[in-house]
Amino acid sequence: MSEKGEVDLTGAKQNMGVWLVKVPKYLAQQWEKATGRGDVGKLRICKNGNQGKAEVSFTLDEELTVIQGLEDKAVSAPRDHPFTMQTVGGQTLAVFTENSSDKIALEGVVVQRAECRPAVSDSYMRLKRLQIEESSKPVRLSQQLQNPVTNNYKPVANHSYNLEYERKKKEEGKRARADKHQVLDMLFSAFEKHQYYNIKDLVDITKQPVIYLKEILRDIGVYNVKGTHKNTWELRPEYRHYQGEEKTDE
Repeated sequence: MSEKGEVDLTGAKQNMGVWLVKVPKYLAQQWEKATGRGDVGKLRICKNGNQGKAEVSFTLDEELTVIQGLEDKAVSAPRDHPFTMQTVGGQTLAVFTENSSDKIALEGVVVQRAECRPAVSDSYMRLKRLQIEESSKPVRLSQQLQNPVTNNYKPVANHSYNLEYERKKKEEGKRARADKHQVLDMLFSAFEKHQYYNIKDLVDITKQPVIYLKEILRDIGVYNVKGTHKNTWELRPEYRHYQGEEKTDE
């Protein structure tokens, strides 16, 4: 766009109406190849005598029907393309162009919308089949290298999260399960000194795997989920015997 943002409105003054037509991708590609050669086909417009509606069709130039590049083969594109006419509706659409000097010009206001569709034929069906096969080919292909690849990239032997996982796994492996009675003795001995312990301290005291230790604690202890001693374990009342506690005569 020009720096001043000027727009040539000659097209608006001339009240030029244009058609907005949607065309198949292959047809647009063939038109691009024909840049500078003149006509790309013929447009036929006639009115239906009974209903008064316009029937529009486009016939592609025969020289542009050959499509190269699909499976390294030449494919013939369909020539006949009938139009499906559509209303513009309540929209106001316009067509603008921009030249090499960044000058923008209004070419006209859209007065008709249409869709250009190929007539169903053997050539069109073959074209679509080859297009589908082409699009389904894998993008990545294995290729044998003749020379070694040399660059500065060095793959990481082991990522940090893998190292952390291995460390925890190794640490857990060192804690072999002891006999349950031995673990109970260690727990009772610990709870004689203090009433409350978190699971980390009990793991350090007993040197037992966490899951195994929790299984034993559920049999003899209570886990506090709230209060002053939240997230700690203590013995059930029937197992409590703390140092310094007064003994009662039976």
